[in-house]
Amino acid sequence: MATLLNPGRLSPTRHVPNSIIRPEYIGKKHPTLGEVEVKDADTIARMRVACRLAAQALEEVGRNVRPGVTTDYLDQVGHDFLVSHGAYPSTLGYRGYPKSLCTSLNEVICHGIPDDTVISDGDIVNIDITAYIGGVHGDTNATFLAGDVAEDSRLLVERTHEAMMRGIRAVKPGRSLNVVGRVIESYAKRFGYGVVRDFTGHGIGTTFHSGLIVPHYDDPDATRTIETGMTFTIEPMLTLGTIGYDVWPDGWTAVTRDGKRTAQFEHTILVTEDGHEILTLP
Repeated sequence: MATLLNPGRLSPTRHVPNSIIRPEYIGKKHPTLGEVEVKDADTIARMRVACRLAAQALEEVGRNVRPGVTTDYLDQVGHDFLVSHGAYPSTLGYRGYPKSLCTSLNEVICHGIPDDTVISDGDIVNIDITAYIGGVHGDTNATFLAGDVAEDSRLLVERTHEAMMRGIRAVKPGRSLNVVGRVIESYAKRFGYGVVRDFTGHGIGTTFHSGLIVPHYDDPDATRTIETGMTFTIEPMLTLGTIGYDVWPDGWTAVTRDGKRTAQFEHTILVTEDGHEILTLP
């Protein structure tokens, strides 16, 4: 099955008021990496604000996912929501990324760039949005159904959400980080889904990506012990076919090599003394 999507045209860069504080990487080729993985109470309190705002923005964009709208329009909705609440859209200018969120349709695994592509009836649309406010980032995404979606795609979306939730429920202090991927992969395999390996969850806080990697497959090398106070994302990408992918010439858009569909969900979580707390709830 050939890849169905083609790159569209991008609108001009959206304006962020000067009063909104930018992340340190704006205007730089590469962000500064690294921060302590175990957060103090002040950082956690600020992350709660950023994460809740990101979740509300995701809800607002999701309400606008329907056949006939462009992915650029969804970017406008998310951008306007964040900016109107005093937040900077973390993706805008991150390593040169040109838009305020990612829109990944159908066979796009992740990092789809909003453009003049029109959403069609039956499409599945992943929205990935991150808010930067109070010096910290909150990152979340979800896959939405546009119109009348075929059963195999609808089930893929439902089960990808369930895979994420199972991964989250496995998080407890003292466990090894690879428990997350082991739980996700064992669930996905029941349905014959591919589990994307090259794109992972990540540590997050004052940096967008701290350097901590959270695999969604059973990775024996992910031996880091989960500690109370850690914050990271869990964001599995499952496919109906291969996990092999190609990246478009834009350097961002990753599509399944067989053109089959893929879904993703993401939450930012905090490790608590007795388990976990999902920070990206509206």
